[in-house]
Amino acid sequence: MTFKELNITEPILKAIEEKGYAVPTPIQGKAIPAALAKRDILGCAQTGTGKTASFAIPIIQHLQTNKEAVKCRGIKALILTPTRELALQISECINDYAKYTQVRHGVIFGGVNQRPQVDMLHKGIDILVATPGRLLDLMNQGHIRLDSIRHFVLDEADRMLDMGFIHDIKRILPKLPKEKQTLFFSATMPDTIISLTNSLLKNPVRISITPKSSTVDAIEQVVYFVEKKEKSLLLVSILQKSEDQSVLVFSRTKHNADKIVKILGKAGIGSQAIHGNKSQAARQLALGNFKSGKTRVMVATDIAARGIDINELPLVINYDLPDVPETYVHRIGRTGRAGNTGTALTFCSQEERKLVNDIQKLTGKKLNKANFTI
Repeated sequence: MTFKELNITEPILKAIEEKGYAVPTPIQGKAIPAALAKRDILGCAQTGTGKTASFAIPIIQHLQTNKEAVKCRGIKALILTPTRELALQISECINDYAKYTQVRHGVIFGGVNQRPQVDMLHKGIDILVATPGRLLDLMNQGHIRLDSIRHFVLDEADRMLDMGFIHDIKRILPKLPKEKQTLFFSATMPDTIISLTNSLLKNPVRISITPKSSTVDAIEQVVYFVEKKEKSLLLVSILQKSEDQSVLVFSRTKHNADKIVKILGKAGIGSQAIHGNKSQAARQLALGNFKSGKTRVMVATDIAARGIDINELPLVINYDLPDVPETYVHRIGRTGRAGNTGTALTFCSQEERKLVNDIQKLTGKKLNKANFTI
């Protein structure tokens, strides 16, 4: 199946071809026709499966082919996403696919001056990509009305839940028109998410995509059982041996991420931290440096790492174990992408041993044990 066979119109097709995409991913092959038919969608798919295009392409096409929609002022499509990085990623994607259309879009998120965002909104846009907090702020100030919305996307719903955005979402939903198309995407489906979909979706098309070889099968996974105080020595030792590799290190807390950067600096290893306390400009700069290879080691918390999408990342290190086993799968999924191989190393202290057992239960795979001697 090609994109042409999905009945995508010429200006969008031209943009897709320029990106070098000929064949849709499994989720795109199922979601695009359903979304073009104006059906609600309940999609269960991991990051990296191509789901952004699954909702971006049909929304752009609906707006482009509906001449009234293009002329009418007011926001016609709202895409809600949990983090700034993801909002920017989705915005870039829309930018690519809407290139040869008249569809205008904008992105808003917290942590930066709102003035340029307000100016952009007042000029008029068709698609708005937003994080919940900034959206509510600007709605409360009277800069945004949602009564013209025809298409609503809730992306990374489970991450919204983890980050405590569920109350914000429940405040936004009543402001949306009853008659609209809703596209709902989540990597996992906990009970809270299921009850939300029941109240939100009308007779949805259900799409569940499991990668051909699951993340855990494509990645070599190793665990080091070490004392808490030995973790920094182990990290320095591993990074000194993997001199030319890009490495993403996960820390449980912002404070610890900053501490790890200091430890690595003292050992002569350049690194940058990315977490919620950093300004948007600092996060974007750090992410840009990491993607370009200028910074070899990135230390991240789970929330910040959601926006890190790098095709060739050979090594991920879990300096601290996550409390939720699903988060481990998401973390290690940053490596071994797009058919590449990857390695995930986990440092486990005595008090974290139960968490390793939980991970092994979830993935059905035993982590290979490695020894570290000082």
